[in-house]
Amino acid sequence: MRGVRGLLERVRRRSRNDRGVSLLEFAGFLPILLVVGMAGIQLGLIGYGASQAGTAARAAARAESLEPGTGAAAGQAAASGWLNAAVSPGGGGGDTTTASVTVTVPSVIPLFDDVTLTRDVTMPNDDDQ
Repeated sequence: MRGVRGLLERVRRRSRNDRGVSLLEFAGFLPILLVVGMAGIQLGLIGYGASQAGTAARAAARAESLEPGTGAAAGQAAASGWLNAAVSPGGGGGDTTTASVTVTVPSVIPLFDDVTLTRDVTMPNDDDQ
């Protein structure tokens, strides 16, 4: 019996000494976890910005092809305001109209610069012109 009690005592002592180890391990891993999470958010914002730039360019090109002079306003209205969209409803040659939209996606991770995305879309002109 004495051997079993001694063994149980040693196990209890050892488990008491391991008391804050898991908290310490988590505290060491937390910064890495935060950076990975912020990088995921940044990638999501870049994807959203690319989608918004494409949508704004399509709207600008379509509006410009239907009624010249309206492409810039349509492109600005189609993009989210916080992306600071720069719409260039350039002309086109003959049967098409091309619009270009540049958006700036702000950086979530402090050490990285903002990301600039540009999308170009060409639409056929309306036949009634």
